Formats: sequence, structure tokens, C-alpha cells
Amino acid sequence: MKLSVEAFADQNRRWPATGHQILAQFDEETIVVYQAYSEAIGRFAIQHGHFGGEFKYSRMSWVKPNFLWMMYRSNWGQSQGQEVVLGIRLRRTFFDSLLEQAVPSTFSPDRFREHAAWKEAVAQSDVRLQWDPDHLPTGDKCERRAIQLGLRGDALSAYGRSEIVEIIDMSPFVAKQRPLALKWETGELFTPTEHVYIPASQKAAMNVGLESA
Repeated sequence: MKLSVEAFADQNRRWPATGHQILAQFDEETIVVYQAYSEAIGRFAIQHGHFGGEFKYSRMSWVKPNFLWMMYRSNWGQSQGQEVVLGIRLRRTFFDSLLEQAVPSTFSPDRFREHAAWKEAVAQSDVRLQWDPDHLPTGDKCERRAIQLGLRGDALSAYGRSEIVEIIDMSPFVAKQRPLALKWETGELFTPTEHVYIPASQKAAMNVGLESA
């Protein structure tokens, strides 16, 4: 697997315990996000390096840079239709552009003075923003918030067809680590190495409300 991994217990000790944080694996050029799909969609993506076949570009698709949020959502790759877990390496410039475009999926009076203005912004943007409770490997909620982005229209087309650098089959790794989730405090559970991600674009950081913005 072409991702660095580390004991979750060690990572958990260094991560911020609270706040709106993007935890991700990244380098100078790329960042990894996660999705989980059915065998048909997942295997097509792994084989071809892009999304096609039974993948529906007419529907919104959600990406998560936080591995454990994906594990919570997919029940460690056991939920129906989410058996194939993918790590998708994207160009950071593209990911940051998604953050710049993102509009909250629910009305926020801190961001919009009127409900109508928020609805107009939602209609005009192809990117949705959600901050959800982060989760421990057991599924228990944390105080820290984790980001996920919903893509549709041109944003989804660019994501699925042209902006992917690499698609990594995470399923064997997930299956190996799954039995260790409930005893993560022993240090046996390994997860992809993640650090707090700060976008190069200040506009992106401000738009999604990062703690450090």
C-alpha cells in the first residue's frame, strides 16, 4: 500500500483534541481523500485510475480526508455498497479549490445574514461542506470536528475524470486492521499517518472556518 501508516494511539496523542481540523495524509503536491464503494464501482476505479462504469456523475459524491471518518461511515468496509475502500490521491491545488468553493450544507447565521442568501449560494456552488464529529476507531465521537466535502456537477466531473493522481485499494489494509479497532489503546491498530492540513490558499482556510485561519 502506497501510504505511510502509524500506530493510531501515537497519532491520537499528538492531534488537536478539539476544533475544526482537517486531518489528512499529504505532501507538497498531493493530498489523500477516502471513499468507499460497491465492488463494481470500486474495482473499475482501481483498474482504470478514474471513476466510470456504474459510477453516477448525476449524484453528489462525498470525499473525506480523514481515514477514521471513512471507517465510521463504512463500518470498516462492511456496510453494503461500501465494501471497497479507496484512497484517492489528489492535487493539493484542486483540493484547495474545492475548499474555496464549498458552501455549508445547512444554514449558518455566522456565514450568511439571510436564509435566502445561503440558498442562492448552495444553488450556485458544486461543493458542499460539512463539519461532523470525528470518531475514534470504536465509533465513539470525539470533540474534534472532521470535514467532508460533497461534490456535484463540474466539481465532481473534474474530480472523477481528470484530477486524480492515484487510486489506492485500501480494502486489504482495512480488513487487516478491522479486528484491532476495539483495542486501539494497546497500540496494535495502525492507520494512515495524518497531520493537520493547512491549505496554501488563505481564502480556502477562511471559507471553511479552519481554527488556524
